[in-house]
This record gives sequence, structure tokens and C-alpha cells, in this order.
Amino acid sequence: MARRCELTGKNALVGNKVSHANNKTKTRFMPNLCDVSLMSDAMGLTYRLRISAIALKSVEHVGGLDAFLMKADSAKLSDKALRLKRSIAKKLEAAKAA
Repeated sequence: MARRCELTGKNALVGNKVSHANNKTKTRFMPNLCDVSLMSDAMGLTYRLRISAIALKSVEHVGGLDAFLMKADSAKLSDKALRLKRSIAKKLEAAKAA
């Protein structure tokens, strides 16, 4: 399983730990990933996603999973999130037409 946020695309970064004696050691800085269940208002279902803690804060700030996905850049989303975005868009279009 990749260490990557499904909504924002954040992944591991590589850098150096630098000691007081200026010794450099390679290290990986991992994102703070959480397994969460988010409710989609349009679909009426709960979806399990693996997202970063800052993405969870952003989802709640924007007003829910549906609003976040509609504003999100499709290139950063995982395949699962992209399929969900498309199905939400179809559902919203159908509701708007009716």
C-alpha cells in the first residue's frame, strides 16, 4: 500500500537529518495518514479513505466530502477518489435536471 493521501496526493519526502556535528543521514518524511470513513451527502453512503490529517481538516472546512471533491484537482486524486468524484457529479447533474 502506497504512503500517499487519496485526496491531496501528499506522499513521502526525502531529506537529511543533520546532527549537531553536521553529520548528514538520509531519512524519509512520511505523511500523517489516517484511515477514515467519510459520508457522501449526494450518494448517501459512507466511503473508507486513507487521507492525511491536513486533508481531513480541509474536507471539514470546505463543507464535506462532496464539496471537497468537486473543487479538487483530478490529477491529484487517487483512482478510487476520482471514480467517487465522477459518480457524485452524475448524481448532482441528475438532481439538478429533475
